Amino acid sequence: MTAPPSQPAAEPVSHHRAEWLRHAERSNMFWLRVMTWISLRLGRSIGRLVLHLIALYFLVFGPRARRASKAYLARVLAQRPTWRHCYRHFFSFASTIHDRVYLINDRHDLFDVTVVGEDVMRDALRDGRGVLLLGAHMGSFEVLRAVGRRHGGTRVAMVMYEENARKINDALAAINPAAQADIIPLGRVDSMLAVRDRLAEGAMVGMLGDRTPGDEPTRPVAFLGDVARFPTGPIRMAAMLRRPVLFMTGLYLGGNRYEVHFERLADFSTVTAEGRGKRIDDALGAYVARLEHHCRRAPYNWFNFHDFWSGSGSSDDNKTG
Repeated sequence: MTAPPSQPAAEPVSHHRAEWLRHAERSNMFWLRVMTWISLRLGRSIGRLVLHLIALYFLVFGPRARRASKAYLARVLAQRPTWRHCYRHFFSFASTIHDRVYLINDRHDLFDVTVVGEDVMRDALRDGRGVLLLGAHMGSFEVLRAVGRRHGGTRVAMVMYEENARKINDALAAINPAAQADIIPLGRVDSMLAVRDRLAEGAMVGMLGDRTPGDEPTRPVAFLGDVARFPTGPIRMAAMLRRPVLFMTGLYLGGNRYEVHFERLADFSTVTAEGRGKRIDDALGAYVARLEHHCRRAPYNWFNFHDFWSGSGSSDDNKTG
């Protein structure tokens, strides 16, 4: 599953903010703190009761998110989604956010986490040079930290856009003031150097490859029966750093169950400047193929609540090609 031959090079989009940034997820630090208090004082079972109200709220009062959910579910389920399908989608999203409260507070004992491809992860970390993980807005990234702690306290760093990094730090402070996330902001002069340093320290460095802020090159790739635009930046960074890349996702399976997957995606260790472009194309096609596979396997785990196929996170007036 590769980019169409008529698009041999990545196409930049304009510097307008992407739709998912213009219509960012609702957040309220006061209610996050209230939810954290309820969850930690009264227990996960009581806290989960509130999630039904949150899912219902977005179903009724979130028309943009509801439309995006229905558009995605119609593709992945191959049927016309009902309000029950959308409700389940929102509830899965709310569940992963809720569980973050416990994971950040080191309550890993509450969860049943299965790791698929653990040998792949171990092999990638064996040389002590760290590993790049390419994920998506799918399931929970926070469970990866639990896996890292389980394996000798392996350090986990996350590369993300600066505005998202600020929101994550605010949320962490609301959930646990003592918690500190290792976040590398994108868009700075030293971003790639920071990633290189974390890898040299043997860390797992995660990036998400299914969104763009609207000002970086993207490429059209077949995805769930249509063509969507995916950013090339994360894979291009891996190629420049000449490191192996694993696909990673932490799927939420309901209740307290998660399933973390590690899969070989690409190895840029020996890539040459002449062959870099084709290897990036191949890696992007492989990434989207794995994303589609897991979307079909666990359809309520993909949390891109915006009009993805109209420009993969860029607004309609930013579409190229």
